[in-house]
Amino acid sequence: MPFIGKNFTIGELMATRISKEVRDETYVGTGAASPVPMSGVLLAQATLAPDMIYVAIGSDDPALSPISGKETFDIAQRGKLDLFFLGGAQMDGHGNINLTTIGADHDHPDVRLPGAAGSGMLYYMTQRIILFRMEHTPRVFVEDVDFITTPGTSDERVHRPGGPTMLVTNLCVMQFNKQDKGFELESTHPGVSVEEVVKNTGFTFKIPDSVPETAAPTEQDLKILRSSVKEKISAAYPAFVENGGFGTS
Repeated sequence: MPFIGKNFTIGELMATRISKEVRDETYVGTGAASPVPMSGVLLAQATLAPDMIYVAIGSDDPALSPISGKETFDIAQRGKLDLFFLGGAQMDGHGNINLTTIGADHDHPDVRLPGAAGSGMLYYMTQRIILFRMEHTPRVFVEDVDFITTPGTSDERVHRPGGPTMLVTNLCVMQFNKQDKGFELESTHPGVSVEEVVKNTGFTFKIPDSVPETAAPTEQDLKILRSSVKEKISAAYPAFVENGGFGTS
């Protein structure tokens, strides 16, 4: 994973931004294939939110995740899961996620994907969802997903305390406006222009008059990410660690 800026990787930048969204004394969860969100949550636990309760679905390490996957869904259904992270093979400007099929013919798709698993319920019942992808391209961020595995918004008659609040990718950060049912650009990462984000996004989004650069990790952030956080996620995501998800101190 190449360095951006002076001395940090894109994974470290995304994890640092994610860490700012973790609230203390709350339940926070991550799912499978989530090394960057996991890094961000663990960074927050070491800094801003020492008393939050972390739930890493799929982890067998009680020291990392004291709550089981089953308990996670129970917590979410009671409305007590504050933050969770979701990705998708496709995502569109309304926050819809596709984890089911690629292609117009659903009976004979070009690609059959793993499916929703628990994401449908979690997208509805978790208080806040941060969407994330390490690949920000028109192939992923499309005008309309081929299949709506779980929708970004719902009719007001549907009980839905949660939903998308933010999108964090390898190019930028966007905020999701539930009232407008769309995204607005918050910041671009170092070396990325607004035009590059537009070019690589298949849906339209709001662009404010002034777009800042995503804040870089501090030296303290990097020290924690490259030591205790790296050690904790190595067992769950060895490929991410070995491929340079973290820089060197």
